[in-house]
Amino acid sequence: MIRTALTEIGIFLIPFVVYALFLAATRSGLFVQSSWPVTVVARLLLSAMVLVIAGLIGLAHFSGAPPDSTYVPAHIENGRLVPGVER
Repeated sequence: MIRTALTEIGIFLIPFVVYALFLAATRSGLFVQSSWPVTVVARLLLSAMVLVIAGLIGLAHFSGAPPDSTYVPAHIENGRLVPGVER
């Protein structure tokens, strides 16, 4: 679960990192407040949210077991632990 959360946080930060790299490449002053106007930050937030939503939809659609599969939980057979599987 933590990997999924960290992945989504990373996806959220992508637009901000790209913009910061752009500011660094153009030598526009990365830490100058005038380089981060409210409209630019709002657009970055909007694009970050779109990326996160797309990531969550992709995660829900392409991960996990098929809808009609059956989960067999972990159990012990002959004294050995058998991990859970999707069937």
